[in-house]
Amino acid sequence: MYAVIQTGGKQYRVEEGTYLKIEKLDLGEGDSVEFDKVLLIKSGDDVKVGLPFIEGGKVTATVLSQGRHKKVRIVKFRRRKHHMKQMGHRQYYTEVQITGISA
Repeated sequence: MYAVIQTGGKQYRVEEGTYLKIEKLDLGEGDSVEFDKVLLIKSGDDVKVGLPFIEGGKVTATVLSQGRHKKVRIVKFRRRKHHMKQMGHRQYYTEVQITGISA
């Protein structure tokens, strides 16, 4: 059984026990979170597709940790113009473990 959920402007395919790093949520470690924007649920041969979301569908998860991804380097360079600019960015994330899927 798996589901497709939407959170943080992205879509994720999840199963029970899956670990995910999603966009930062303001929750503490050990807290429970419910995702109600469920796009699809598949159980065996039974497939439910939402328009755009499934009525009454939800996915529950437990927050494991908060953190930051690896640094992404941005380099802008103009040849022969004596110009180079460097920047970096580290995105915040929340790591969750999926505990349940219900339609």
